[in-house]
Amino acid sequence: MTTEKELGEALKRGDSTIVVEFDLVNKVMRIKTTEKGMWALCVGAIGVAAVCGVVTISTAGTATVPSAFIATPAIATASGVLGMSTAISAIGIAIAGGGVGALNKLRGYRVEKVSDEKVILHKK
Repeated sequence: MTTEKELGEALKRGDSTIVVEFDLVNKVMRIKTTEKGMWALCVGAIGVAAVCGVVTISTAGTATVPSAFIATPAIATASGVLGMSTAISAIGIAIAGGGVGALNKLRGYRVEKVSDEKVILHKK
């Protein structure tokens, strides 16, 4: 998987093994390593952003935020913890995966690091 859309759809299907590559690796690792208290704050903000549709998924499957939404509280909260690019990706994954539950599923996968640009997620 190289896009938020692909990853979200794989999480929605409940794939037992998911290969994540390139730029998405760092974002997935950031989502997975956020401590529980901060994650609770993020997931609430991400949920609001996903419901409000502040992120669009391009035809290439990548998540983007129209400039009008950059300053919204939901984006600001999530980006304050995760960083802007990871927050945008997390919202895109949630949208493609059917909601923030997809992100919680992601956090439940075990990570096998293959390289700096490739990890394999294994369902526990």
